[in-house]
Amino acid sequence: MVAQDKPGPRRLRELLAATEPVVAPGAYDALSARLVAQAGFDVVYMTGFGASASLLGGPDVGLLSFAEMADQARRLAEAVDVPLIADSDDGYGNPINVARTVRAYEAAGVAGLHLEDQVSPKRCGHLEGKQLIAASEMVEKVRAAVEARRSADLVIIARTDARAVEGLDAALERARRYRDAGADVLFVEAPESEAEVTTVAQAFPKTPLLFNAVEGGRTPPLELARLRELGFRLVLCPLTALLAATAAIQQALAGLRRSGTPHDDGGLSFSGFTDLIGLPEIQRLEARYTAVPGPPAPLGARTHPLSS
Repeated sequence: MVAQDKPGPRRLRELLAATEPVVAPGAYDALSARLVAQAGFDVVYMTGFGASASLLGGPDVGLLSFAEMADQARRLAEAVDVPLIADSDDGYGNPINVARTVRAYEAAGVAGLHLEDQVSPKRCGHLEGKQLIAASEMVEKVRAAVEARRSADLVIIARTDARAVEGLDAALERARRYRDAGADVLFVEAPESEAEVTTVAQAFPKTPLLFNAVEGGRTPPLELARLRELGFRLVLCPLTALLAATAAIQQALAGLRRSGTPHDDGGLSFSGFTDLIGLPEIQRLEARYTAVPGPPAPLGARTHPLSS
């Protein structure tokens, strides 16, 4: 599928307008993005936490630059044929920087992105030590993001981390201001009980809401049926694949360390893996575009119609 034919912002908006919440597992690289899509999910989420872990082997504390994140978004978007939502942290600067971020992410092929109201360098929303910019500054960032997008369908998600810093009421007030500035979806990060999640939902009955399902995070896990009942339209599961992959790799390497040689434990085979990552398609293209060499031309023979 060529890039311009890939489902993008319009398809994401169609999914968000449907009756069922959209579940978007997190991908930390192109391979995990491909696995999410192959598992049948309609949307892939590029997790900043996972990007930092995979690119740097480090925590999500604002270490990755704008260029690194935009490049990562491009790699993930190219790997899948479903819409991609990408973490764009705090927009990497002031409203002018935000405008550039939006255009770069849009050019990379994302269908939606989220911006947050933390002071740079930001931190993972479920870590301690977060600080916030003024709500008025974030309002201008949201306005800049909305005005910078080339397609009106690009989904702008405004995230507030105010619950952990200023309390839930302040977080709701910030979210209202971001909605009024033009955000398409609101993301109130890290409510700390089901009652707080319910309060968020009741505060915005007509606005698409995002629920961030983080294993071991500050927000308690809720069943999808409950989130549907509350009216949440988008459910991110940013760490599920990353945590599962890390545990599996640790287990495999521990076995290798004990025995000194790899063992077939019934998992994915080499041929199965090459099929998964698209080798058969490459081979079909090679067969299509690689000409069968003919016999060599005699010395001195004319080999081109225009040769003299």
